[in-house]
Amino acid sequence: MTTTDPQPDVEAKNSMQAKYFRKALNDLTPNNVGQLKALNEVIFTEKQSDDFYKDAVKSEEFAKLALFNDICVGGITTTKETVEGSDKTKVVITTLGVLNAYRRMGLGAMLLDHIITQSEEAKDKAISEIHVNLQTKDEGVLAFFKGRGFAAKGSSGALVRLINAPVSA
Repeated sequence: MTTTDPQPDVEAKNSMQAKYFRKALNDLTPNNVGQLKALNEVIFTEKQSDDFYKDAVKSEEFAKLALFNDICVGGITTTKETVEGSDKTKVVITTLGVLNAYRRMGLGAMLLDHIITQSEEAKDKAISEIHVNLQTKDEGVLAFFKGRGFAAKGSSGALVRLINAPVSA
């Protein structure tokens, strides 16, 4: 007697989905910054100024849009600030969001990993850390950042990831 597995092989299912679902990052430009603004108005309660978005466009590789099947569904913006008492720079993540329906698909990770890579590969090696100030105590959000090397710094709710730090023995 032969039995048939009522559920398709998971690996086959994932490869079938890969044929139909495409994830990508896109540059933030003056032509598409309106998409980021519309996304942020849906994702976040705090509204950003027009100057915020003008500065985000100037961030070049430190601001990106996440696309799912060529539809803009997420984005990340950052600023650069001088580290107090140092000649080094820190990257501060100002927004990182993905629409609810597209969460847990790896898009937020793609956005964050891009910023980490850009920080590590900065030509002048002046970037020493990445900061994110969380407005939530959501354990899933904390785990997301901690899983990418971020650690709590102080009691302010800030998480920090050191970049190009010397390895101690």
